[in-house]
Amino acid sequence: MVKISDQERFALLDQFESQARQSGYQAIAGVDEAGRGPLAGPVAAAAVILDPARPILGLNDSKKLSEMKREALSKQIQENALAWSVVLVDAGEIDQINILQATKKAMRQAVASLAIQPDLLLIDAVDLDQVACDVWPIIKGDAKSNSIAAASILAKVTRDHLMLEQDTLYPGYGFAQHKGYGTAQHYSAIRQFGLTPIHRLTFLKNLAEHDCL
Repeated sequence: MVKISDQERFALLDQFESQARQSGYQAIAGVDEAGRGPLAGPVAAAAVILDPARPILGLNDSKKLSEMKREALSKQIQENALAWSVVLVDAGEIDQINILQATKKAMRQAVASLAIQPDLLLIDAVDLDQVACDVWPIIKGDAKSNSIAAASILAKVTRDHLMLEQDTLYPGYGFAQHKGYGTAQHYSAIRQFGLTPIHRLTFLKNLAEHDCL
């Protein structure tokens, strides 16, 4: 595989933003989530309007970056973006309205919380409704758009920090390591200690049938 520079990657991931600007859009927000799949903890959604005059090199799908790189980029995004916002929807609400609706709710609230209201949303594969601007859903958008990549980084870093806090509140579950995902360590802890208030009951209701509880 040929390795490309951060400058080349930035240019490659700026194609949707460039197309949008050429089409007349001015405030282009990238939107993405983190934590749709875990058994515990909230889902996080972020919205970011990058400043074309202050490019942030190194942006990429948050899952492809090291923790150290994500942390550094998260700070750069917060310092250099025109506007950014992160919203969390907790496990209780996920159980009430389902994970897809909880994700969409977090996304809408993140967009509504931006200091600058966008006229276009670039979103990673979610066709978001009930928003007052145009939406371009992009499959695997966090690896194709700088704006979505920035949102994916903020959402993951914010959620990871929260799960580190939960690890101190609920020791023994390994939240600091797996961040709530369904690892063998996590299932073992559930069998040993039971469920916590941050577990998603709708994600766990069938585990007993599979001898996980």
